[in-house]
Amino acid sequence: MQTKLNLITEIAKRDNNVKINNAAYLLNAENLKECFTMLKRGKAAGSDGVRVEDYEKNLEENLENLVERMKRQAYKPQPVRRTYIPKANGGMRPLGIPSIEDKVVQTGIARILEAIYEVDFVDFSYGFRPHRNCHQALDRLDKIIMTKPINHIIDADIKGFFDNVNHDWMKKFLEHRISDPNLLRLIARFLKNGYMEESRIYDTDKGTPQGGIVSPILANIYLHYALDLWMERAVKPECRGAVEIVRYADDFVICVQYKDEAEKILEALKERLGKFNLELAEDKTRIIEFGRFAKVNASSRGVKPATFNFLGFTHFIDKSRKGNFKLGRKTDRKKMTAKLKEMNLWLKRIRNQFPAKIWWKILKAKLSGHFQYYGVSGNFRSISIFYHLTIRLVFKWLNRRSQKKSFNWETFKKYLKRHELPSPRIHHDFYTLFGY
Repeated sequence: MQTKLNLITEIAKRDNNVKINNAAYLLNAENLKECFTMLKRGKAAGSDGVRVEDYEKNLEENLENLVERMKRQAYKPQPVRRTYIPKANGGMRPLGIPSIEDKVVQTGIARILEAIYEVDFVDFSYGFRPHRNCHQALDRLDKIIMTKPINHIIDADIKGFFDNVNHDWMKKFLEHRISDPNLLRLIARFLKNGYMEESRIYDTDKGTPQGGIVSPILANIYLHYALDLWMERAVKPECRGAVEIVRYADDFVICVQYKDEAEKILEALKERLGKFNLELAEDKTRIIEFGRFAKVNASSRGVKPATFNFLGFTHFIDKSRKGNFKLGRKTDRKKMTAKLKEMNLWLKRIRNQFPAKIWWKILKAKLSGHFQYYGVSGNFRSISIFYHLTIRLVFKWLNRRSQKKSFNWETFKKYLKRHELPSPRIHHDFYTLFGY
C-alpha cells in the first residue's frame, strides 16, 4: 500500500491543482489487513461490543465481507460509543470509541489523505503530521521569539473546534484535491455517523468523527484552508512588521512585532474563522506584550510581565546566565496538578491489586513518559518537583497497604536505591542559539 501511496504523493507534488480521481480502490482486503495491524490491542470496544481480538479470529473473512459491502455502497459506519473522561478543570470530556471495523477503514482513509495533502501543508503546522511533533513546534516558537523582533503574542483559542467543523466546508476543502466520488462518499458517511450514549443514537450535523483515527488529518485539512493559507498569503504580506504563527492541531499562537497590527490581525481572525463556522473563545483569547523589552515595560508600569500557555507549558520572560533575554518555559500549573492527581489515584488503586514488583515497572514507564514530554530546556525545576512529589505519593501509598506501616522515610530511601526510578532530566534542548 505504501508504494501506491507514494505514487499518489508524487502526483500531488507535481501539480498543486491536480485532483486525485481514483484512490478508494486502495481500500481492498490486502491493504485493510495492513491497516488492521496498526490498531492498538487492549482498547475498549465500540458500540457493537467487538474488540480487536474478536475481529481478528476471522480476520480474512471479516475483511472480505467489509470490502464487498464497500463496493456495493452498503457499508455504513456505526455510531461511535460515547464515554466521558475527567478534565483538568474538574469537568468531563466526551470521548468517542468507534467500532473496530470503522477504525480499520478510517486508518486506510487517513493514510490516503495524508499522501495527498502532506505536500500541501505549510511549514508552521506540526500537529498529527509524519516526522513532526510538539517539541519541534516548541523549538520553532523559541527560535521565532529569540531571533525576530517580536513584541506581542496573540494567544488564541478556537472554541470547541473538533465539535464545530462545518461539513459543507469540509466537503469543499476535500474537493480541492479529490474527485473520487467513492472516497468522498465514505468520508461524508463518517462525518455524519453520529454517536451512541446510554443506548440512544444521536445524529451529528457538524464536527469531525469523535475519537476517529481520521479526525486529526481532517482537522489539518480544514485549518489548512481556513487559517494557514490565509495567514501565509493574505495576512503576512500585508504587514509591515514581523508576523509568525506556530500551529499544533487547533492550538496556535501568533507572534507579531507591532501592537496595532496584532489588533488588526485578531479582528480579522475572528471574521475569518466566523466565515467557516468557527469562533474564538473570548475568555481565552488575548493579545499580550511579550518579547525582549516586555519585562522593562511591565516594570515601568508596576506590573509583572505577561505569560502564555502553549502545548502544556507556560512561557515567560527569562534571562540567560549571561544576563541576556531568553524564552523561559515551565510545566503549566493546571497540567502539573492534573498529572499529580492522576498519579495519586493510580497509586491508590494499584497498590493492593498487584505486588509492588509488578506495578513498579508501570511507575517507571509513567515517570519516563513525563520526563520525555516535559523534559525541555528551562523546565528542569518543574520536572524535579513532579519527581519528588511522586516519590512522596509512592511512600504514602506503600505505607497504606495494611494497618502496619511498611517503611519509615530512611528505609524507603534505601528501598529506592535498590529499586531505582527514572531521574528527571532534559530530553529536548532548545537552547541552541549563540549567546545562551
